[in-house]
Amino acid sequence: MRLIGAGFGRTGTFSLKTALEQLGFDPCYHMAEVFDKPRHNALWRMAAAGQPVDWDELFAGYQAAVDWPACAFYAQLMEYAPDAPVLLSVRDPEQWYTSVMNTIYQRTGPAPVEDEHGQMIRALIWENTFHGRFEDKPYAISIFERHIAEVKARVPAGRLLVYNVQEGWEPLCRFLGVPVPADTPFPRLNDTREFQARVRAGKQLGQPTKE
Repeated sequence: MRLIGAGFGRTGTFSLKTALEQLGFDPCYHMAEVFDKPRHNALWRMAAAGQPVDWDELFAGYQAAVDWPACAFYAQLMEYAPDAPVLLSVRDPEQWYTSVMNTIYQRTGPAPVEDEHGQMIRALIWENTFHGRFEDKPYAISIFERHIAEVKARVPAGRLLVYNVQEGWEPLCRFLGVPVPADTPFPRLNDTREFQARVRAGKQLGQPTKE
């Protein structure tokens, strides 16, 4: 593990995954990696329940991790990979809440879910992180802001980059000590419209849509 992502989902994490893979941190773990890995769903549910997890098994072959579920365990991953820098992706809190509400919460939050992946998301995100109160907007935003403050307080300054994907390549590449890709725009992927189009098309993240 060469990089630990501590930012919550819907802070540009799929764009960030793609950007990191272009910079050589390939592959980068993301919630998109879990859809077709039943064993990973089981392991993350164990982690959500406070049970010990074999990080070597989860991250075998991966160079980095961003997004949920990994971001919920950034502190444990700092011990697992003590030399890995930490990347905290951030976003305007109001925009973040609206994005989550209109995307992943609509898929896995309001109604009971039967599939193992949805159950993992419910346990780890909606229950463990937001304590069943995500629809309480001020409370959810307070959790988001508290997480950012805790990461800033826990991670030594020299090991941490607080980053908004709107900043593009330069701060990210400078932090990682790699050159800025020449003539390559920073990825802009998985916005709310794209997410919703993929849902309508019955596709998972990473699969193309017809829209």
